[in-house]
Amino acid sequence: MAAVESLVKVEEKPVNREKTCPLLLRVFCAMKHHNNLSEYYRGAVPGNELQIYTWMDATLRELTGLIKEVNIESRVRGTTFDFVLVSPEYNCSRFNAFEIGLTVAGNRSPDDSKTLGNTRFTIGDYLDVCITPPVRFVRRPAPMRYLKKKKPFSH
Repeated sequence: MAAVESLVKVEEKPVNREKTCPLLLRVFCAMKHHNNLSEYYRGAVPGNELQIYTWMDATLRELTGLIKEVNIESRVRGTTFDFVLVSPEYNCSRFNAFEIGLTVAGNRSPDDSKTLGNTRFTIGDYLDVCITPPVRFVRRPAPMRYLKKKKPFSH
C-alpha cells in the first residue's frame, strides 16, 4: 500500500509584536551575486552584514523594505532581491544554502507574503540576499555623420 502524503498549509498565528521579543536576523547583502558559502566558515561571516530585529512572521516584502532603507542602490524600481537561507550543518562546521524566495522592488511577486516561519528558518540562521538592479537599455547616440570638408575659399 502506497503512503499518501497530504499537503496541509499550516495557518500561522499572528505574533503579538507588542508582547513578543524580536529576534536578531543577520542579513548579508551583495550586489549581483550571493556570498560564497566558504565565507561562513568557523564563525567567520562576510563583511556586508545588516542586522535586523524582527519576528518570525516577518514577510520577505517587509525584509525587502528594510534592506532598501539602508541600501541606496536597491531602491530602483525593478530591483530583484533573491533570498537564500544559510543554515549550519549540525555536527559539522559547514553550511547549507536553501533558496526561500524572490521579491521585486515596486512590483508584486508570489513570494512577497512568505514569512520566515513558512521557511526552514530557525533562530541562528543567516539570510544571504543577492540584490540585482534592473537592466536598463542605454540608448546609443546616433552615429556622427561626417561631412566632406569644404575647400578653403580662395581668391
